[in-house]
Amino acid sequence: MITDLFTHILPVSIIPPHFILIFSIMNIFVTKLSSNVTQDDLMDLFAQYGEVSSAKVIMDRDTGNSKGYGFVEMDDDSEGQAAIDALNDSEYDGRRMVVKQARPREEGGGGGRRGGFDRGGGGGGGRRGGFDRGGSRGGNSGW
Repeated sequence: MITDLFTHILPVSIIPPHFILIFSIMNIFVTKLSSNVTQDDLMDLFAQYGEVSSAKVIMDRDTGNSKGYGFVEMDDDSEGQAAIDALNDSEYDGRRMVVKQARPREEGGGGGRRGGFDRGGGGGGGRRGGFDRGGSRGGNSGW
């Protein structure tokens, strides 16, 4: 990003805030995409509204198929907002897309299904209560 270039040259405290806003890039989240949509398709679609710095369709690493969503980075916030306003809830390749400004990832997020509640697993193979079937606990192993 351009702001990263300047922060390597000048300490952030020296760069005026209004200067950084000039070069802000809008990250846009696009979902409910047809599995046929490619990164080039997203680039072409969003380029109608301004300069697109990147587009990415997220692919399943196991199957290689599209997961049905992606991200587009636009060089100008107002152009990005114009694209969101025009394309959200519009049809593309037979599917009605959802287009909105991407939220930054939360710290500690990501990594798949690791958060939330304990889904079980481990600890005895799922037997609950009942009578002792013997095994390694001692007792009469009549089974």
